[in-house]
Amino acid sequence: MNIGQLLELATHRLAAGPAARREAEILLGHALEVKRSFLYANPAMDVPRRRQAQFERLLRRRMQGTPIAYLTGTRSFWSLDLRITPAVLIPRPETELLVEKALELIPTDSHQRLADLGTGSGAIALALARERPHCEIHATDCSLEALQVAGDNARRHQLEQVQFHHGWWTTPLSGRFDLIVSNPPYIAQTDPHLQQGDCRFEPRLALSPGADGLSALRQIAAEARELLVEGGWLLVEHGYDQGEAVRSILDAAAYSDIATYRDLAGIERICVGRKRPL
Repeated sequence: MNIGQLLELATHRLAAGPAARREAEILLGHALEVKRSFLYANPAMDVPRRRQAQFERLLRRRMQGTPIAYLTGTRSFWSLDLRITPAVLIPRPETELLVEKALELIPTDSHQRLADLGTGSGAIALALARERPHCEIHATDCSLEALQVAGDNARRHQLEQVQFHHGWWTTPLSGRFDLIVSNPPYIAQTDPHLQQGDCRFEPRLALSPGADGLSALRQIAAEARELLVEGGWLLVEHGYDQGEAVRSILDAAAYSDIATYRDLAGIERICVGRKRPL
């Protein structure tokens, strides 16, 4: 069979998904080790049976729900092509808003100390390192497997100035920081989203802290305050319906200049606060 025929059949089989054609192209490109533009330019090219078999295996796993990022082992975030494994949360486009808002608070030529709590694949820390190369950046995670992925991504992008630490939130860190960011688990353990889509395959610890989904955010707000310099900033991502609760958490933890930013879908996604004197 040729490229065009395989894509048509795969698109039909993936029709239950909202982006069937795109997913078929990504998987066939991965099986053939070519870019999607190659597929567009060569629809009549015959595909070797070995590659067809590999594509079929990928297609079956995708039909069973396995996320595209886990099948291809990669996901683009900011300006980075990251290695992704089932040990880490798959970076979402809306998390780029967290990077964007952090960069607005960090001067271009800054030598500030920054921290990323619960770094996972390293996406946020590495995006900040790419844009603010003179900053000293520390990233923590409780998962050694996740830190291995993050470290590999740092080496692949020559961003080895990021220092990775094993432990919960701020526990492995010392000294003072000018800015701390985090995309922590924030989905309540009873939320049906945990049983839908990619969430079914991602590390539960990276998705939900249990209970109401706010326990990690409360802990981070309290711990980060102890490490921030006077006037330092904390930025956190949160759930679609948690904006008001997170603002209250930051206020109770003695932050000022509290603000919330919406993602491209118009959903409250990021809350920021500045350490104020007690």
